[in-house]
Amino acid sequence: MSENFEVPTPILNGPYDAPAEHWKIAPDRPAQRVPGRRAAGYHYRPPNAPEGEGGPGGAGQWRPLELVNLVRERMARWQAEGRPGLTRGSAELIAYWRREGRQHRLFFAQLEAAETIIFLAEARVDFRQGIEVPVDEPSEERKAEGFAAFRRQCCKMATGSGKSTVMAMLAAWSILNKVANRGDARFSDTVLVVCPNVTIRNRLQEIDPRHGEASLYRSRDLVPERLMPELNRGRVIVSNWHAFEPQGSAVGGTGARVVKAGKATETRERFVVAGKTTSFHGKKYITPEILAARVAEGDLRVIEDKTDTNGRRTVTVLGTAYVESDTGLVNRVLKEAPGKKNILVLNDEAHHAYRILRDKDVAADDDGNGENDGEGEGDDYERKEATVWIEGLDKVNRLRGIGLCVDLSATPYFISRVGQATNTIFPWTVSDFGLTDAIESGLVKIPQLAVRDTTGHEIPDYFNLWRSILKKLTPAERGGKKSNPKPEAILKYAHTPIAMLGGLWEAMRAEWAEREDDERPPVVILVCKNTRIARVMFDWIADDKAPAGIPSAKLDELRNRNGRFVTIRVDTKVAQETDSGEAKSDEVAWMRRTLDTVGKRDWPHDSQGRPIYPEGFEALAQKLDRPLHPPGRDIRCIVSVGMLTEGWDCNTVTHIVGIRPFMSQLLCEQVVGRGLRRADYNDFDEQGRLKEEVAKVFGVPFEVVPFKENKGAATTKAPKRNRVHAIPEKARYEIRFPRVEGYRQAIRNRVTVDWPNIAPLRLDPLNIPPETDVKGLLPTDTGRPSLLGPGRMESVTLNPWRQARRLQELAFQMARDLTRVYVKRGEGELPAHVLFPQLLAIAERFLNERVVPQPPAAPAAAPRISPPPASAWPASPCLAASIAGRGRRQAIAA
Repeated sequence: MSENFEVPTPILNGPYDAPAEHWKIAPDRPAQRVPGRRAAGYHYRPPNAPEGEGGPGGAGQWRPLELVNLVRERMARWQAEGRPGLTRGSAELIAYWRREGRQHRLFFAQLEAAETIIFLAEARVDFRQGIEVPVDEPSEERKAEGFAAFRRQCCKMATGSGKSTVMAMLAAWSILNKVANRGDARFSDTVLVVCPNVTIRNRLQEIDPRHGEASLYRSRDLVPERLMPELNRGRVIVSNWHAFEPQGSAVGGTGARVVKAGKATETRERFVVAGKTTSFHGKKYITPEILAARVAEGDLRVIEDKTDTNGRRTVTVLGTAYVESDTGLVNRVLKEAPGKKNILVLNDEAHHAYRILRDKDVAADDDGNGENDGEGEGDDYERKEATVWIEGLDKVNRLRGIGLCVDLSATPYFISRVGQATNTIFPWTVSDFGLTDAIESGLVKIPQLAVRDTTGHEIPDYFNLWRSILKKLTPAERGGKKSNPKPEAILKYAHTPIAMLGGLWEAMRAEWAEREDDERPPVVILVCKNTRIARVMFDWIADDKAPAGIPSAKLDELRNRNGRFVTIRVDTKVAQETDSGEAKSDEVAWMRRTLDTVGKRDWPHDSQGRPIYPEGFEALAQKLDRPLHPPGRDIRCIVSVGMLTEGWDCNTVTHIVGIRPFMSQLLCEQVVGRGLRRADYNDFDEQGRLKEEVAKVFGVPFEVVPFKENKGAATTKAPKRNRVHAIPEKARYEIRFPRVEGYRQAIRNRVTVDWPNIAPLRLDPLNIPPETDVKGLLPTDTGRPSLLGPGRMESVTLNPWRQARRLQELAFQMARDLTRVYVKRGEGELPAHVLFPQLLAIAERFLNERVVPQPPAAPAAAPRISPPPASAWPASPCLAASIAGRGRRQAIAA
């Protein structure tokens, strides 16, 4: 183990002040406390770059954000000189936001983001000289259709730093200035807020000033009370991006009759011809009958029809869709502001809103190493989201005009396959307060990641759990070239780190249970690669259903039993259905309500103390006969496929496990971000800094840079198949068997073991680490987490899980699993009730004589080991030889 070089805390600055210091962390050197603010920039790794390329240690290239740094410099000079150029209304608002004695002080990150937009709009021209913000140009095809670029400016703000408040600040700035001076085109009294899903849409209703005292303008004291009537003269419209999707005229889905009303648009679609008409994971399916009927009616024209070697047929068709016109769409979205032009657009989670470029350099990502497979399950959905969102804004701009579009995101990167632009930051980013700044200011929890373990590897196994597991799997367990691993094989190696974090979670739950002022439990999240893995993980944790060879989870406080549900599973399909507000069943809608209220003690109350339920919740609860308290109140564990929905604002997440490949910085930061919201913003130390809150993370390789390993894998040839059948020439070799009713087992022999030939089972901590050190995430100058960085080191061990296990329990489990294995194989003739007691005695002797713990594992740990599958035990071959052929069957005549 290397030296620690601990410092008291990663938190250097107060949340309300400009950063005065930052940590400079370099590989193999102690962290340095450096005066001044960190320059804006990010680590970039070219898409598909092999490991070792793209920067020092393969971590990526540091790219300074020159535009952001220039804006910071000019804005600081502008502020020092009294902010010349401001309108009277803007000057009054900024003074109100910054005044002494505020009950609700605004974070520096919020003030900087809002003032940056105001500076670029209003500062005297000499301060803005030379500042050129790139525009978001549409493609030549879009330009030919009459669409033009509109101004976009992006504020990069870490999760938990208060983006909603910034949107309200900008809405108030724009509306009040427009009301004061109708002829000033820099401002608008109509604000369109666009977000990814209904969860955020419902929460962002607090930006609408019509909500009065419940709006952010009053609850966060953003506007003086005397100006509220003026503010209400404007309009704030909050919508999720799905509203930009043109409403079609087909009734009943893919196989429906087409009503020829609206604007005719030629479509090109690809279908898999199957036994059901549906869509799943971005693929569309159609039955042969419906396809033939649509073609016969002239609705579709087949331009390509292929059948692969597996007999799966796919067709590409041209058709005509009748959808609402652009004018109808824009009027529907802006129906609360008829005729209004020069719109201010606020994009929340704006990394979803970008133009998909068809780049010839974009190549397939599947390299056969198992890290990509399943990563593209949501690609079609993400492409649709980005396309519909940005094209909807194009239509608003063409018909009404967009005066300014402000993007807000913690991760404003191009995320889909857009050629060499992939993984780069939006070029119109003008403000940057990222995760590292937020950690150093105490605004978020400190994510603690694995920095070393007992293996001695440079990268600990539980830092990138998926890659570590894949290395240990056999070819059969990996699932061939496509590398779709068996869920049981994944759990075989994942159960150890889950058990380690589970022990820490249980200790924290017991500690939290003693608090009198807060009954909420801590929450643990498992993010899985696909539904199959998630189902096995859920069954193991929630129902204690362990596959053969896997020990019991022993996480009793996470089990669903006796009508108590504390662990839930959330699939991607459920999230996508409910993102648009169109859940297909009441249970799916209830699951969305449950997810949205995890960590919520109660509903908000009105002035008379009555609970304020979300729209439709009370009726849904009565229909399903469920209680009226927040349904997610008692949830302790979430097993998720993919990333949890953005806008999910639970602040009680304490542990995260990633059991999936992570191909980009964006995905890592988004997953880790689900656990970064602080539970307490009022807990300060003597220096006025927020006290530490932490979230422990296994399996999310957050290196701050986009990272992808591209190692080739040899293709496995399909095995040659030989057909076996009878031929007339060999009829004389026919064998006949008597017809019997059944067999009776005659037990005459006992199971014996060839003990001299049984190798010892060594408990090697270099193979599966039983101990891992975690530390707060502050990256080195190469972008990787550092063992020598600031913050205290904490050890995560298996001890809490081990203490719940007894030697006798383990022996019973081993005997049970061996019995199941040999009964299923059919190699021997002994029934289970005869095998088990003999195998139990063998298992007990094996544990006592053949299990050898290696340092640093103590001999006392031997009775509490986590056993491998029965087929992997050294005793297996010897047992098989002794069981086979023993005993004799007696036929019972029919």
